[in-house]
Amino acid sequence: MTLSRRDFAKRSAVAGAGVALTGSVGVLATAPGALAGTVPEQRGARPRPARRPGYGPLVRDPGGLLALPAGFSYRVITRAGVTKLESGEHTPSNHDGTAAFEGPRGTTLLVNNHELKGPRAGWKYPVPLAQGLVYDPAASGGCTVVEVSHDGAHVTEWVGIAGTSTNCAGGATPWGTWLTCEETEDKAGQNGMTKTHGYVFEVDPHDRRAGRAPEPLKALGRYAHEAVVVDPARGHLYLTEDAAGPNGLLYRWTPPAGFRHGRGRLRTLAAGAGRLQAFKCFDSGGRFVDDLSRATRPGTVYGVDWVDVPDRDAASVSVRKQFKGGEVTRARKLEGMWWADGGAYVVSSFAREESPVQHDGQVWFYDPRRRTLTLKVRFGVNKDPERDGAFDGPDNITVSPHGGLVIAEDGEGVQHLFGALDDGRTYPIARNDLNIGSAEKPSYSEFTGVTFSPDGRTLFANIQEPGIMLAITGPWRRQ
Repeated sequence: MTLSRRDFAKRSAVAGAGVALTGSVGVLATAPGALAGTVPEQRGARPRPARRPGYGPLVRDPGGLLALPAGFSYRVITRAGVTKLESGEHTPSNHDGTAAFEGPRGTTLLVNNHELKGPRAGWKYPVPLAQGLVYDPAASGGCTVVEVSHDGAHVTEWVGIAGTSTNCAGGATPWGTWLTCEETEDKAGQNGMTKTHGYVFEVDPHDRRAGRAPEPLKALGRYAHEAVVVDPARGHLYLTEDAAGPNGLLYRWTPPAGFRHGRGRLRTLAAGAGRLQAFKCFDSGGRFVDDLSRATRPGTVYGVDWVDVPDRDAASVSVRKQFKGGEVTRARKLEGMWWADGGAYVVSSFAREESPVQHDGQVWFYDPRRRTLTLKVRFGVNKDPERDGAFDGPDNITVSPHGGLVIAEDGEGVQHLFGALDDGRTYPIARNDLNIGSAEKPSYSEFTGVTFSPDGRTLFANIQEPGIMLAITGPWRRQ
């Protein structure tokens, strides 16, 4: 059923909603500079300051890799060019999206994307072309599967898929597989490729045979894919697009009637199966919203409608360019997603001159039941990204079993893993201390692939360059 602008405006009016519903339950306030929360007291009593969130200040790492709070420690699981696959070849570089699955005998299986674009000759450590698991032998990207013990120690690693390109965030499915997303639109004959790219592929960490002769899931469209989540109740898939000129879109794929999800089931679908649609937002007054950057107040709520994609395989025109002004809503750097709390958390990393309003990051929550999109976190432009303590550029995201969100930073300057709570407060979890630049011009790679182990005791994360997977443990507590 289509949610009309009039219906949304009437619903908002009844609920007392404005264009910006600040102060509502579960809203995460703007950061940095968010107001400190308070602990509620009995009526008439003066509120007392809330406990400071997090785990204290970060302690510089003598090894020059990862700063953590006191009491926390890390273990390097894989490192490009250092650790090896079970085939004897080196771990590929440029670690990106990651998901954790329960493995055999108490182990954890981590599916790790490698964001490698273009021909294999351009990379020292591309994903090895494992027999039977190659889509395009010219492409350098793909996924590896890493098995770790219950205490986070490396056990083994193997190729999950090879010959794909620019494998970015991706997403886990409720049936225990990984959807790896290509953030590219290269066609066969472009940039050295022998096959057309820009698709989603399914990787099963539990069954190596399931990935043989990999084929793209064309029903999900061809564009610069970033992340994907699955609505386990309704069967929809939501997908982000990281693109500019014009800005990218948020998509929803609806399965065909009678389709039932499960391992390998998406591969059985025809290229045009189901409906692929792009989002269109409007405010509580029924006014069309052209770009998500226009929301500047946490708590802003937009109604969402969905518009059919004319040509999902983008035979001649990129999907996002098939829409005219006023037909869809756009956003710069639509990145990580995570399904929790009955909906999808969606990240827009930043907006600059290409967008109506500049910012250094937004985190939204899409509620499929209400058909609404709510701004949870907004980062103002960070004017001093080299200063430690200010966060910007959210990218990969996960919902913490200990409360709130954990966000991987992909901004300018210093790079962090940090937490964000429902009352708007943020706190550091880790800082990348590995300088890949020079003493005169230091440079620090982004964090990626943030995800917790199934038991919630270990936080896994990657430093994208040169490609390092880390297991972080410590005295986690409820935030």
